[in-house]
Amino acid sequence: MNTLDSRRYYPTALALYITYFVLGIAATIMGQYKQSFAALWGAEKLADGSYDVSGVVAVIAAIGLGRLVAFLVAGPLSDRLGRRLSGLIGCGLYAVFFLGITFAPNLYVGYALAVISGMANSFLDTSITPSCMEIFKEKGTIANIFTKLSISIAQFLLPFAIGFVAARELPFRTIFLATAVIILVDGAFLAFLPFPPFEKVVKGQGKRETMRFTPAAIVLICLGFTTSTTFMLWMNCNQELGRLYGLADPSKIQSFYSVGIVLALFVSAALLKRKVEPAKILVAYPTVAFLTLAVIYFVQKPAMCLAGGFLLGFFAAGGVLQLVTAVANEMFPKNRGVITSIVMISSSLANYIVISVAGVLTRVGGANGPRLVVLFNMAVTLLGIVLALYLNVCQKRERAAKAEPTT
Repeated sequence: MNTLDSRRYYPTALALYITYFVLGIAATIMGQYKQSFAALWGAEKLADGSYDVSGVVAVIAAIGLGRLVAFLVAGPLSDRLGRRLSGLIGCGLYAVFFLGITFAPNLYVGYALAVISGMANSFLDTSITPSCMEIFKEKGTIANIFTKLSISIAQFLLPFAIGFVAARELPFRTIFLATAVIILVDGAFLAFLPFPPFEKVVKGQGKRETMRFTPAAIVLICLGFTTSTTFMLWMNCNQELGRLYGLADPSKIQSFYSVGIVLALFVSAALLKRKVEPAKILVAYPTVAFLTLAVIYFVQKPAMCLAGGFLLGFFAAGGVLQLVTAVANEMFPKNRGVITSIVMISSSLANYIVISVAGVLTRVGGANGPRLVVLFNMAVTLLGIVLALYLNVCQKRERAAKAEPTT
């Protein structure tokens, strides 16, 4: 596909990026309204007058379960029936979530709707990542990293939207309902906009390419878990940590976090243009994230939450998972939907497992619970650094093997 041909798909790319804007809201909005949902669902009041949010944390963790379930079918469906169908299913499921969660009468209905939210995430991932790689063939990795920009813009604007709603004494449901309208309108555009051609896998004819999982591919899948853990745990504990450290307005952490993400995306894109190997970025960024978490754990100052939010936005959430997914897509160009599913299954396991563990640590640790979550985050991030170092070793070996003359 030449440049002129690809330009006709730019409106499609814009509509796809908007779906990730909605995804960014879905990923964080329940964390911002933990107290509201806890009160709505009859949670126990604590001694300080706040509500026990452990049930809401469990609901948030269910998003990971939904992602995990849906990825088993979303990837193959995308490769067989097309990126458009996956995208439309994702938009429809998100509309159900945003409309339903606002009126969920109890924790159990909320849990089911969170599973639906996770499923929506899965279908969008298997539509958008392959589509970006197919629309922007020569710069597919950079284009995929910029899907995170859409998420970041949403997460940057969300605290302001929350403040706007609160200042006008509007119900917290307002943002959920407005987002439902956005995703329905965007889905209507996706139903008619053109999508680039893809190499369809026809049932009964087998896959044209056998998916051979080298050590490097396996490590990338594992990195889907560790890179997701670092930012997911931070997103789900930063508000409580800010209050623990005496920060007057913990919601500001989210804005610092989003600024860090946006800056990281442009820096990462510049590094990739300069031919810096993605595997090296996958070592450097988590290393700085680990050091940041360590400082946050030991230096219990309000300012550290804001600085830490910026640094973790940059080095943990600044397109690292998208970089992992893009590199995996390049390894399997004819099975992009499936490999995206596999990496995101790993990410979904992180969402479900580590957020569930975070809920237990929050409950067991009491007031000190958020610091225990930070400590847990450090351990998983360190594992990710080790895996990324091994990825570099694997890629060097593979390049050396290809360079050897055949006899």
